[in-house]
Amino acid sequence: MRLRFAPLTALALLSLPLRGAADDVADGPADLRSALPATPSPAPRELALVPGMPPAAPPHAGPAAAEEAKEEPGWWTAAFQSTYVFQRKAGFHAPYTGPNSLITAPESGYTLTATAFLGVRPWTGGELFFNPETIQSQDLSHLSGLGGLSNGENQKSGGPLPTLYRARAFLRQTFALGGERSTVEAGPNQFAGTVTSRRLVVTAGNFSVADVFDNNSYAHDPRTQFLNWALMAYGASDYAADVRGYTWGLALEYYLDDWAFRAGRFAQPKESNGLALDLDLLAHYGDVLEVEHDHALLGQAGKVRVTGYHNYARMGAFRDALQYAAAHGGGVPDVGQVRRNQSKWAFGVGLEQSVGPDVGLFARYSYNDGRTETYAFAEIERSFTAGVSVKGRPWKREGDTLGVAWVANGISAAHQAYLAAGGTGFLIGDGRLNYRPEQIVEAYYSFAVARGFWVSADAQHIDNPAYNADRGPVNIVGARLHVEF
Repeated sequence: MRLRFAPLTALALLSLPLRGAADDVADGPADLRSALPATPSPAPRELALVPGMPPAAPPHAGPAAAEEAKEEPGWWTAAFQSTYVFQRKAGFHAPYTGPNSLITAPESGYTLTATAFLGVRPWTGGELFFNPETIQSQDLSHLSGLGGLSNGENQKSGGPLPTLYRARAFLRQTFALGGERSTVEAGPNQFAGTVTSRRLVVTAGNFSVADVFDNNSYAHDPRTQFLNWALMAYGASDYAADVRGYTWGLALEYYLDDWAFRAGRFAQPKESNGLALDLDLLAHYGDVLEVEHDHALLGQAGKVRVTGYHNYARMGAFRDALQYAAAHGGGVPDVGQVRRNQSKWAFGVGLEQSVGPDVGLFARYSYNDGRTETYAFAEIERSFTAGVSVKGRPWKREGDTLGVAWVANGISAAHQAYLAAGGTGFLIGDGRLNYRPEQIVEAYYSFAVARGFWVSADAQHIDNPAYNADRGPVNIVGARLHVEF
């Protein structure tokens, strides 16, 4: 469904506050978001708003927990967000350009998204959520030419006309199993209330894999944090999703004090990077397992998580495509000609660590077997990221955040040979390849203008775009406006 409306109109409409009937929402998103990138120890987990919105993890129980438990929680909740991102890419040198290359000429792009987060509590422990969402966009280079794409708000099916669609429609059921009680603030897809440190959480329906898994407090939400795709999730995970970043599936989470164990099965697209999903979860699927541990290092809170991925879908393998091309006259290889049911395996290790009340460090490493085409996420098969997030309290700007991160992305030897022979993927393909790892440095500063309103400046420097040393470097600057209530 497509509707016409201007970016400023969307921002104005979504700046109207609306709260749950009996919810006592804290001072709004500034309180929720400032807690995370700043890493107060301990702090509630971020409520991400993108194709990946993990439910909030509780802070440690405090003296007010018992009083909060006595309050009657609201039976409904509503929240809204709108985010506008503008980016300008400078021109750069390249001796050749392929069908899926980053354009060498200067260009501009933007995204505008708006989301409503609507929820009800139909019974004890049960929560039903529905998220209508709209996007309007103009992509840099038709959203191609980079392993780590520069704007996490981009969708592979966006366009210049606003498109309205269902982002999420899911049930979350929590079973309390004892332990300490702690409070949870109200937020997008999150009711205010209390939770126990030992509990089972079941989430079923239409949502995103990244809503539940790989929830890094400092690099997860391109609406408020880093913009690059390689910094919003494990770059090499290729997790199950449609072109908008959502899917249907089931996730189980078991919290045992400082430990969390998660498992899920999710629908894959019917075709590589497609919109329609294959809902037969016995035929084709994406499985995810994760173990997470909260710890204190020198009195400062941190987390370590290990995540495994297994995708089973109709995918084309790079070696098969090369062999097929050689056997049929030596033309350009094409993974679309050799698709068959097969697996892809991936894993990721993530770390986040607070260093004092205002500084947080993070790192991720991810890897996949690199045998088959990218099926749903980014064209990355090895990725290492590290960065720092600093709150503005030392310079008397408590609502502000400064972030700096470094990314190194790579691809397998089979993928290198495929690209060197002229093959293309969904997002990259220069017609030839002088392989080097893609390296990205990103920095942003988020300025809290008013309650529920942030303006950010962002800059990215990219060496070896799409793993090609013959092209680049590339510089991209951007501005982001984010409103939420």
